Amino acid sequence: MKSFLLIIGLSIFSLTTQSQILITLLFGDKLNSDGVEFGLSGGYNISNINGLETKNSLGTFNMGFYFDIRLKNQWYLYTGLLAKSKLGVDKLSTKDIEFLNTDTYPTNGNYSQELNYFLVPILGRYKFKNHIYLEGGTQVGLMYKSWIEYNSDIDGKKAIVKEYNTQKVNKIEAGLMLGLGYTLFKGTGWTIGAKYYYGLTNVYKDREGTNNSSLFIVLNIPIGVGEKPKKK
Repeated sequence: MKSFLLIIGLSIFSLTTQSQILITLLFGDKLNSDGVEFGLSGGYNISNINGLETKNSLGTFNMGFYFDIRLKNQWYLYTGLLAKSKLGVDKLSTKDIEFLNTDTYPTNGNYSQELNYFLVPILGRYKFKNHIYLEGGTQVGLMYKSWIEYNSDIDGKKAIVKEYNTQKVNKIEAGLMLGLGYTLFKGTGWTIGAKYYYGLTNVYKDREGTNNSSLFIVLNIPIGVGEKPKKK
């Protein structure tokens, strides 16, 4: 019964986040005010899982929305939701595969661990007058799906096999995040930046010291913000 309720809850949450992204596109300019900036957030992240033998990073795209809320003077609170985001590691070693107890195949191929999360950053941000900003705080996440992915390409014959191991991974993810960036168009346009995340929780239930880390390359697109200065 608990598993059924959890599936229903995650399904509703997933549909809600997709709806919120559509709301961002359609009504983002209405949600912005003098003290709040609202828009789409996306980019590319390069992640790893510490505590495994492999050191090969996994690169994936992410997408969501954000709020940039003015607190006082040049201090802001940055938060939001990455509704489509993935962490993990690539090119698992033989020891990693044995630890994960996954099926293996006779042909040569690549094994990777991929984890899907809803990620929520909660960061304090300081904006300098030259439109550069520094930020720091925490990021929390909810894992809703994970799998070991096997990829092979032999003589033009490609194979992709996913073996789900969601039950072996902790649902809650939390850690520290630092970042910096720059706001284009004299501080009123798109924002480009980079954030580094270091997880403080174990990825796997039965192994200590397995924590996520990731470098996020970020592009934020405010909705309707550029129209307000023109009207003024």
